[in-house]
Amino acid sequence: MLSAGQPPITPALVNSPSSVPVTKTHIMPDLEPNGTSTHAAMHPQSNQVSPIQHIWVVTGPAGCGKSTVGQAIRQELNLPFLEGDDLTQFPAVPPQSQQRQDGQRHPLTDADRWDWLISLRQAAIDALSPSESNNFHPPAGVVVACSALKQKYRDVMRVAAYGSPSVQIHFVYLKLTEAVLMQRVSQRKSHYMKSDMVQSQLAALEEPQGEWDAITINVEGSQEQVQQNVLKAVAEKLKEYS
Repeated sequence: MLSAGQPPITPALVNSPSSVPVTKTHIMPDLEPNGTSTHAAMHPQSNQVSPIQHIWVVTGPAGCGKSTVGQAIRQELNLPFLEGDDLTQFPAVPPQSQQRQDGQRHPLTDADRWDWLISLRQAAIDALSPSESNNFHPPAGVVVACSALKQKYRDVMRVAAYGSPSVQIHFVYLKLTEAVLMQRVSQRKSHYMKSDMVQSQLAALEEPQGEWDAITINVEGSQEQVQQNVLKAVAEKLKEYS
């Protein structure tokens, strides 16, 4: 698995604090035994230099504004957008973990979440691959809204760039206090998140500390200011690859 503390140089596994055993087979089921990726189309062996493609994963607890910020990045960069909370996109997730008929959602267990994250990761990889849907001209990137509260969850998403120098992944972490988050969630009458679930998410949250590919944005200001700060940070990051 990719290390969060430094850019990937050679494939390496990191130990992730979890009650669920994290193995190379579990986290990287789409890798061959020799460690190479099965997504050969993403990494053609040729003398041509592949253009850099970026995966922007907007993270943070429910109610922090991931979808709004993700849509702003999508519009600014003209990229496809994947909504991670729309679990019905991912048939690998058990039906009992998806949205209920009463409009409520229930937290996924870690066992459920692996399938969800792997499916979301695959959707991001597919979005960057040549296909009929993009007229075989893949986009320069994709935006993904995904809470990714723990480092081990972000590590699962990092595998999308495993062994591919032409794919760069970035986590845009939306930071805010519990008081502001509770206030915002309480104002969303139709939102499935309740106060106890918010507290549960905050208890599980592992803020990206020292993770080389994470950008932290304070989102306690106005929506306009937040979007300006995010787009500025994204633009600065892209300059590093120009």
